[in-house]
Amino acid sequence: MKTMKRLTLAGLLLASTSAAAQTVEGPEVNWSFSMWGNPRALSAGMEAIAEEVATQTGGNFNIEIFYGGQLSGSRENLDGLQLNAFEGAAICNFYHPGKNPAWMVFSLPFLPLGDPAVDQYVRSKMFEHPAIVADMANWNAMPYMSGLLPQYEILGKGDAPTELSDWSGLRVRAGGGLGDAMEALGATKQTLPAGETSTAFQRGALDAAAFPYTYAHVSFGIADEADWFTSNLAPGTSECGWVFNKTAFDALPEQYQTLLMDLRGMGMDVEQAAYAEQDEKNLPVFKETMQEIVYSDEQLAEFREIAGQPVWDAWIAANSDAFDAQGVFDAIWEYAAEAQ
Repeated sequence: MKTMKRLTLAGLLLASTSAAAQTVEGPEVNWSFSMWGNPRALSAGMEAIAEEVATQTGGNFNIEIFYGGQLSGSRENLDGLQLNAFEGAAICNFYHPGKNPAWMVFSLPFLPLGDPAVDQYVRSKMFEHPAIVADMANWNAMPYMSGLLPQYEILGKGDAPTELSDWSGLRVRAGGGLGDAMEALGATKQTLPAGETSTAFQRGALDAAAFPYTYAHVSFGIADEADWFTSNLAPGTSECGWVFNKTAFDALPEQYQTLLMDLRGMGMDVEQAAYAEQDEKNLPVFKETMQEIVYSDEQLAEFREIAGQPVWDAWIAANSDAFDAQGVFDAIWEYAAEAQ
């Protein structure tokens, strides 16, 4: 699979609008989605889908995204779905690892997800994996669409960690296996929700924060406070995706179900384009206002040796009694090979 062309967000939205030539007939349905933070690249795909659904149904099927935790806190969105409090939500797997143990595979370091097209293929396939589906079924939820978070990079205050040994003792916001990777370097991991990270960073309770590069650092105000940034560490990512209330989805007429599922590809294309646009806008500012840390090939190889296989093996061993952790891990690599 060739690397996906970076289409502009405006072009994708225009294509989406022009594609809606036929109206899907059906009853009036109103859905509410729970999201933390403000509208941003992560939410762009779901926003585009909501617009397209309304257009193709002549306004009969409406999806409204509630931001800023209006419907639920970021760590309680799965609870809200279980209680039928709303019809859909965004979730971040490392906000509640005990609620979605199989989903934590997405937060393991150094997975083969750096290429956007490969990433989209792998995550789309993984959203159908029995263990991933089972995690959500426990909360009356079903996986819908990956947030396709880009590889994380780290922004921080104080002395720049230009050597791997410089990470020792730093307090780093990084969850899941990514946090374990930072701990392997001697850092202390913190798993704060995105909305709480900015305050902790401003107050000096954190030294550095790992977020999807570059949009999330800007969206949550980290870039305004940071002195330095890594540009090629690429330690991994996570899964902040969209899930549906299963009861609500099952109650939809078949034509609405089909419409939603058919729009996932468009939604993910919009997400990818939104991330690319943010990088084009933000990266020059980063370079002007912060010290850029570029690690050598030798340093990156050392990091992967310390924090790659050992973290993978530990995760598989810790979860093997709960589900087929080895199978879930292997599936990521198998799908990535298929996508090449």
